[in-house]
Parts: sequence; C-alpha cells; structure tokens
Amino acid sequence: MFHTPRTRMRFSVLLWAALFLCIASTNVLWAQEADAPEFTLQSDSNILWTCIAAFLVFFMQAGFAMVETGFTRAKNAVNIIMKNILDVSIGSIVFFMVGFGLMFGTTSTGWFGSDGFFLSGYLFLEDGSTDYWTFAFWIFQVVFAATAATIVSGAVAERTKFHAYLIYSIVISAFIYPVFGSWAWGSLFAGGGWLENVLGVGFIDFAGSSVVHSVGGWAGLAGAIVLGPRLGKYASDGTPQVIPGHNIPIAALGVFILWLGWFGFNPGSTTTVGGDLAVIAVTTNLAAAAGTVGALITAWIKFGKPDAGMTLNGALAGLVAITAPCANVGPMSAILIGFIGGVIVVLSVLAWESFGVDDPVGAVSVHGVCGAWGTLAVGLFAHESYGGVNGLFFGGGLTQLLAQLIGVVACFIWTFGTCFILFKVISATVGLRVTEDEEMEGLDFGEHAASAYSDFTIMAR
Repeated sequence: MFHTPRTRMRFSVLLWAALFLCIASTNVLWAQEADAPEFTLQSDSNILWTCIAAFLVFFMQAGFAMVETGFTRAKNAVNIIMKNILDVSIGSIVFFMVGFGLMFGTTSTGWFGSDGFFLSGYLFLEDGSTDYWTFAFWIFQVVFAATAATIVSGAVAERTKFHAYLIYSIVISAFIYPVFGSWAWGSLFAGGGWLENVLGVGFIDFAGSSVVHSVGGWAGLAGAIVLGPRLGKYASDGTPQVIPGHNIPIAALGVFILWLGWFGFNPGSTTTVGGDLAVIAVTTNLAAAAGTVGALITAWIKFGKPDAGMTLNGALAGLVAITAPCANVGPMSAILIGFIGGVIVVLSVLAWESFGVDDPVGAVSVHGVCGAWGTLAVGLFAHESYGGVNGLFFGGGLTQLLAQLIGVVACFIWTFGTCFILFKVISATVGLRVTEDEEMEGLDFGEHAASAYSDFTIMAR
C-alpha cells in the first residue's frame, strides 16, 4: 500500500494528527464533565443496577407461583396463579398510592411516614428536572412489597375465598408491610424508623429477612390459624395426614427461579454498583446451597428417605436466612447460617403441623421462622471486615444481638397481631373460607369456573 517514503511520511503525519485531536477532544469532554450536574457514570450505573435487580425480584413472582402450584393439588392451580398475579398487580397500585409514603415518607416520630403518597413531592428535583433515582428506588421497593404479600398465599392455599384474599392482600401491601418497613428501613429514602437506632447500634436487616419474609410468614401464620386446616389434613385422632402436591417438577422450577431472583434481592439491596455486590452474591449462593444440604440431611434422618419437598424448601430457607446478614458476614458464616436454616425449616414444618397449623407449602417455616433466624444471625456472625460491625462470635458482645431480637419480636407482634385481627374481621363480614363442597371440588371450579388441566380432567372422568 505504501510504496514510497513520501507516502509513508504523509500517512504518519495524518496518524499523529488524528491521535492529537482525539486526546484534545477527550480533555475538553473531561473539562465539561467536571462542570456538569451530578448525573455521572456512577449515578447512572446505580440506577441501571437497581432497575435490573428489581426486574430479577419481579421474576420471583413466577417462582412463587410455581412453588405454590406444585406443592398444592391440581384442582387449585388456577386459584394459585390468580392470587399471585393479583398480588403484584393490586400491590403495585396501592403501594404507589399509600404504602410507599407510609414506609419512606418523612416522619417526626419514627413510626410511619407522613408524605410521599402517590410519590407526591419526590418526582422532580429542585431545578424542575425529573428525579430518576426516585423512580428506580420505587420500582425496587414495590417488588419487595409484592413479595411479602405473595408469601401469604401459600400458607392459606386451597381453602380461601378469592375476594377475601384480595382484601387482605390490599391491606398488607398498603399498610401492614409498609409500617414495619418504615421502622427498619425508613432512612433509606426520606424517613427514619425507631428500630434503626435501637440500643444505639440499630437493627440490621440488610435485604429483608424480617422486613419482607417474616412479615409474609407471620401474616400467613395468622391466616392459617383463623382459617383452620384443610379437609382431610388431620385424622379423627388428630394425626397429621400427608396431602401431596401434584407437581414437584414445577415446584423445583419455582425454587430455581427464586434462587436466581435472589441475586437481585440481596445484591440489589446495595442500590449501588460496587465491589460489595460480589461478596453478597457469594454469601447468598453459599447459604442457599448449605440450606439445601441441611434440609436434605435432616429430612433423610427423620423420614428415612431423601425428601424432595423438604430439600427444595431447604434451599429457600437458606436464602431467607442469609437475606438479613448477607452484607455483614463472610463465606464460612454464610454456609453455617444457611445450613442451620435448612435444619430449622424441616423441624419447624413438623412442629407447626403438630400444633394443628396447616401450611400447605411451608411458608410460615421458610419465611417466618427462618426469617427470624437470619435476622438473629446478624447479631451472632457479623464481622467488621464486611459490614463494619461485629457479632457475638467475633467479639462484638450482646448489644447487636439484643437489637436484632427486639426487631424480630416487634415484627412478630405487629404483623401477627394486625393480621390476626384482619383475618377475623374478614371472616366475620364477607367470609374467609369456602364451603366444604367447594373445597372438595377445588377452588378452580368454585371460584373461577376453570381448570388448569381441562383435558386431563375430562379424561379422568
């Protein structure tokens, strides 16, 4: 191409000139960037990551739907799906209208927010431009609210009237979940809750073992108690009977979807792009794996066989347990926390069953009990190398553990108390439980005049 020295010289001059222009233009851009508004690569990346994490958490709705459908009977599959899609649909609207303001609005008492309803006052910056961060933060928080509401449906499955379910789902999303959330997380936006400064160290629940999962679990416990057990769950002498789910492969798919979504749930709770994302992803995954193994071993010892349902719930137990301490513990602690969660979930399911509480999918144990365990684990296993505080096992004393205990107790008293009253009121007014005939026939026919497996049903007749 370059046959003469003169041609080669001209090309070299042009190449150096182009390089000089690139450097000069870059310097100009840097100079302009220094004088630009605060929307930098970091802030835009934070918005992008928070939205991506929110999308992953949103996909967890599909996981919950599959787990609950698989662990229950085929005649109630349509009802389960309907409840899950209405949770996120109605929940999004009422959280926008009321819940977000109660949870994150400004407060002078530390009990609940007093503004921000319909996002009023938070959509624009002082210069009149759009506050993009508010939108990103809201979409991330609303999928958390939907998760808390969805957890309840598994505990009250196969015997609840559909319109009653819609009523309590609205109340949980608009009021019960946001109020406790404001106590623990209010300062993440404009508010500030009383638990955040309790005992001078503050209650730590990084991604919501209590705020999201225990709220859903304790609400489900209240509903299961008020409803009573399903027909055929207990023999005449009170002995619990197994009512197997109709599709364990679908339940397993749901667990894997939830496991994936948890990488948005926990690392996404940083709401910033930084190296701690990697640490949280590792602790999350290790705890889930250890929870699976812990439940497998415990069920194998108890039943003499490796039980699939318990093992699947073990993965979820590990994930729920690590949700609070995921940013404050190291990998070895995460394994121990998850393993203990797997053991706890099996023993808890059997214990609630012996107490007469019929929870078809183990939601109370997975989310309520293991959520409490994970929250307390912060006070035991936190290490200053990760979250800046030390738990009891690393020389931190009892103060943080006591702060965690106060949060766990407050969560139970508030959620179980309000939800028990709520379910009682619904039962006494519009009715909570379907008739025996409707329960025997299945909620798909009685509540929705439909069947998830119509061809199969026709052939079975």
